[in-house]
Amino acid sequence: NRFSPRLCPPVRFLLEVPMAPKANAEQKAEAKATAEAKEAAADVADTSASKDEPSELEHDAPADKRKRLASGAVAMSPQDATLNVVPLSFGNLFATLTEGGLQYLLAGIRATAGVKAGRYMFEVMITELVYPAEPQGSKGPQPRQLLRVGFSTAVSTLILGDDSDSICFDNEGGLTAEGKWQTAAVKFSMGQVLGVLLNLDPASPNANTISLFRDGKRVSAPKAIPEGLRGKALFPTVSFRNMMLHVNFGPIAKAALPFTCRMLADAATEDVEVAAPKIAKGGKPEVVFPVGLPESGFFDWVDLFRKQNPDYVELSDRSIAEWAVKSGVWFPRNGHGGSSDKPQLRFGVPLLDDLSARKVLKAIAPTVQRNFIVPELKGNLTEGERKTQLLRFGSADFKRKAVVLMGEPSADYREHVQRLVLADKQQKLDRERQQAAAEAERKRQAEERKRKAEALREEAAKKRQKVAAEKKAEGDEKEEEAKKGEEGDEVMEESKAEVEEKPEETAEPSLPETAELTEEEKAIVHRKVGTADVAEAVLARSLAQISMPSKAEGFDEVVYAWQKESESAKLLREWLLEKKKTTRAEDLKPGEWFKGLWTKWQQTMQEWRKVQNEFKDPAKRKSKQEAAKAKKEEEDKAEDGVDEAKGTVDVDVEGLDPLTVDSILDLGNGEPLFANFAFEDWTLLATRVELHLLLHAFKKDLNDADRPSFAETHLPFYYAKYFSKSFNINTFGCKEFSEFVELVGSVVAVEEGSGFLKPLLAEDTAFDTLMRQTEEERRERHRRIDAGDETAKLKFSRSAPAPSAQKGGQQGGARKSAVVGGGKGSKGGKGGKDWYGSKGGSSWDWGAADAGSWYGGGGSEWGGSEWDDGWSGAGGGGWPDWSSFAGLASMMMSALKGKGKDKGKPGKGKGKACAGKDAFRWGEDSWAAEGDTEVAGYATAMSGVSKGVPAAFAAMAGKAKKTEEWSDVGNEEWL
Repeated sequence: NRFSPRLCPPVRFLLEVPMAPKANAEQKAEAKATAEAKEAAADVADTSASKDEPSELEHDAPADKRKRLASGAVAMSPQDATLNVVPLSFGNLFATLTEGGLQYLLAGIRATAGVKAGRYMFEVMITELVYPAEPQGSKGPQPRQLLRVGFSTAVSTLILGDDSDSICFDNEGGLTAEGKWQTAAVKFSMGQVLGVLLNLDPASPNANTISLFRDGKRVSAPKAIPEGLRGKALFPTVSFRNMMLHVNFGPIAKAALPFTCRMLADAATEDVEVAAPKIAKGGKPEVVFPVGLPESGFFDWVDLFRKQNPDYVELSDRSIAEWAVKSGVWFPRNGHGGSSDKPQLRFGVPLLDDLSARKVLKAIAPTVQRNFIVPELKGNLTEGERKTQLLRFGSADFKRKAVVLMGEPSADYREHVQRLVLADKQQKLDRERQQAAAEAERKRQAEERKRKAEALREEAAKKRQKVAAEKKAEGDEKEEEAKKGEEGDEVMEESKAEVEEKPEETAEPSLPETAELTEEEKAIVHRKVGTADVAEAVLARSLAQISMPSKAEGFDEVVYAWQKESESAKLLREWLLEKKKTTRAEDLKPGEWFKGLWTKWQQTMQEWRKVQNEFKDPAKRKSKQEAAKAKKEEEDKAEDGVDEAKGTVDVDVEGLDPLTVDSILDLGNGEPLFANFAFEDWTLLATRVELHLLLHAFKKDLNDADRPSFAETHLPFYYAKYFSKSFNINTFGCKEFSEFVELVGSVVAVEEGSGFLKPLLAEDTAFDTLMRQTEEERRERHRRIDAGDETAKLKFSRSAPAPSAQKGGQQGGARKSAVVGGGKGSKGGKGGKDWYGSKGGSSWDWGAADAGSWYGGGGSEWGGSEWDDGWSGAGGGGWPDWSSFAGLASMMMSALKGKGKDKGKPGKGKGKACAGKDAFRWGEDSWAAEGDTEVAGYATAMSGVSKGVPAAFAAMAGKAKKTEEWSDVGNEEWL
């Protein structure tokens, strides 16, 4: 151990930290500092000797027979020290913790006795300088080794020089009093005995002064104590960083002064105030956990509590930030980010930013006999975090108390808030007065410059007059000079007139020197500050766990500081309900119930679309109709015993009730219930199913009886969380949310009072029920349109296909190359199993800019005059029979499904998801359900691309009509 061989094992373990050896440069710097100190001391001695007055005004202490302090009554108090102070042997040797960011924080410790009369001294010696390792380039506070020695009041901060309740010297040769630093002494370093003398003897010529001696010699003239410290008991205090100290209170001094002076341990009892122990002998220290609501004066109450109970140490992130600032570390007091509860500790110093200081302090706190307050606003509101904190402070060592701060605050709190509001207003008024004074000074200087300029112009005019008079006397150019003289007179008269016409200065409205509170300000209960108490996102994740503290959790006492338990509980309940209405559940995740039904719905939707497409395929539809006819004949035979068929199946589809049909997949003639569904109908059905699943899944996954649903403003957030896509009512042609609810009214409504969305269908409602409702509304909508009601038309927006995660082929050559010829498209990726992107690509899509390849589908060299190269990448291996349209369709499906022998190389681009209307896109138009695509024109353009297919496209062009509506996948002629 580098400190003392007599340390007890636990302390030795704490201090056995590997230290970096002192570099030569550090040793040289230390030697240089010592030499400079000696030279400065010699200069002080020479200066004192040259004066006429005596070099030392202090006299020997007279004999004093008054009662002395008991042995050991004066010592540095471990209970009145920062948490990074480590007391060593005999209670007079102290070191600092240097783990991580603690090496940048000043340590402070105060004595148990304070001087209130007489003249006494104590001694301090630096026994070792510590050089902790730190990352290269770190810019911590300087100097790295710092010592401040002096006196402070019993309620002052332990960091000397931070407030007006202390006065101290430092090892840089300065004196700090009332928060102001000045050069007053010489530098001192390791191994030198520093004597700090406090003279409160009114009969002494140096009454109410403080002096510094080094190795028994004066190195500072007596410095007056500020008026604010006079008449108060002043306690010896030291603040230090990265060093080990020895403190001596006597009764024998290690370095005798030029005159006899009693040490503090030899002081008369009536001259000294001995502080009462902060923790009674045999008693347990206390840990206070305040429990309050955000934006309700929580931190103002904590500050008041600390002011009234200075022996309590705050354990929080904001106290670490405050400590770092007092230690000289730069930290933005305003705009630091985060919240008051959890400020973002960004100091620009790696070992402080990594929060290592917080970890060490949390580990140390339960091991020392100190009173603590733990103002974790969010943490103290939740039962789980309260229990975790209680485990750190065992009931055998600490008394654990919860203080509830809810409802109407106490009178002392309101007075404290009024003082804070008045102080803020006074500070603002002072700034305004300074700005007004600066503006007045600016105007005064401007007027002064103006007067000087006028004086210069007047002087110039006089000079011109003099020159003119001289020329006139010589008789040269009399008329011209006379004219100039007149002009000079005019200029002078104008200048005089300007001076005479100078307007009187209007007095600026004066600002009052002292701020006063208005009646409105006097009514303020809780201050509003710029930084939020708790971040909204953090609070949202904890709403379900917020509760009142109780003894059942492990508290020894629960105190309701403002209102009674019942009133506080009611207030918390109301606050929670309001918060749950307006706050999103940020950490909500879809549960298994939702995942299972969502997968089932996607499969159902895919099956229904497939059934619709097959019905629209003439060949497959004919096959289905024949099957339905055969089934009907069999049924007729069974019922009537008729052997012959009774004709084709004839079903009045429009006359059927969608809500009562037996099967939505076959109405009796092979036609599904949704045969006439267009893009808008499928979108409306999918949205209804999604809202139905979302509302029921939210209630299950959040599992909060107070929040069974959510408000309309949070719908886009939860919709994106569950379905990974955006939601916007504008997509449905709605401007107001009420219009959207009316559109999907069969599944969702807005609950009166709470404003929550509520599901209208039971959670076990089948998907085909929603399909039936959608078809019934579709028919009603078309009846209204046929009757001339244009408002019944749905105007949904179609979003562009989303990019697929699978890599498909690169886009080919330019559009011109594909249509006119002359260019070769890029090779595509490997063929997929299907055309909508299961594997190997997501679609076959010719974009508006490029049209030379089967983009994403895996095609190869499909562009311009290179068609004869074959569709090798997509799985062609040669051209099929182009003599019929069926051959063309067969070739396309073979390419899209990737069944060919020769696979193309993987492309670098990403395929685009393609569904429905975008199945076959070329250029700026699409072969889709738009109703305005000129298929004949496309067929003509395509027929000119290759010599091998004119017949097929000509036949196609003959069948197509300009106004024919193309379905999502294609019409009968195309298929």
